[in-house]
Amino acid sequence: MLDSIKVEDILFLDIETVPQVPSLNLLEPPIQALWDKKSRFFRSPEETAEAVYDRAGIYSEFGKIICISVGYLKDKNPFSFRLKSFFGDDEKVLLEEFSGMLVKFSKSRKESLLCAHNGKEFDFPYIARRMIINKLVIPEILDNAGKKPWEVKLLDTMDLWKFGDYKNYTSLDLLTSVLGIPSPKNDIDGSMVARVYYEENDLKRIVRYCEKDVLAIAQVLLRFKNLPVIPDDMIESVTSF
Repeated sequence: MLDSIKVEDILFLDIETVPQVPSLNLLEPPIQALWDKKSRFFRSPEETAEAVYDRAGIYSEFGKIICISVGYLKDKNPFSFRLKSFFGDDEKVLLEEFSGMLVKFSKSRKESLLCAHNGKEFDFPYIARRMIINKLVIPEILDNAGKKPWEVKLLDTMDLWKFGDYKNYTSLDLLTSVLGIPSPKNDIDGSMVARVYYEENDLKRIVRYCEKDVLAIAQVLLRFKNLPVIPDDMIESVTSF
């Protein structure tokens, strides 16, 4: 499958999410009750719904997106990589801007694809659900409802790494380590994002972290195709594609 894919047609992406509000008691009472019900599936009998509220960000019904970072490869020998991030406190604005870019990218490449790590289980459905919640139209490339498997334009580096083995989750940090790619987790990790956002008010730090993940995903895919990785001096952050 990968042999037929041009890496220049791929838009790599990663998202960062947080709970809707800093603490459970700030939610409307009906939503608090729904979180209590939802969290019973994974919390221990001794834990309260409030005690596990820091996990709310991974559920699209209780969380929100604060950053989507994207990147694509261009040129060759060696490849260069262009990065852009959509971020902010207003999720709807962020998603509208991301959607506009996604439509533009899709039109510019006939065989365009999206690629994320664990994207099929997390990033892609999370973005689509939050778009529906924010009353936005899901771009065609992201909307896989009713499509045949060969019509879906979504790649997942974790799924590719499984080679049909569905027993294990392989983190991006572990995968980059075994493939000899610099780890993207040299500052913060996903468990720290909500604290950095709500307590430290440091969204730019989260954006840098998200962009490192996007770069790592692109490097992993290049290794899967046995292609040279992207040199440090060929990575560029831009304001527009």
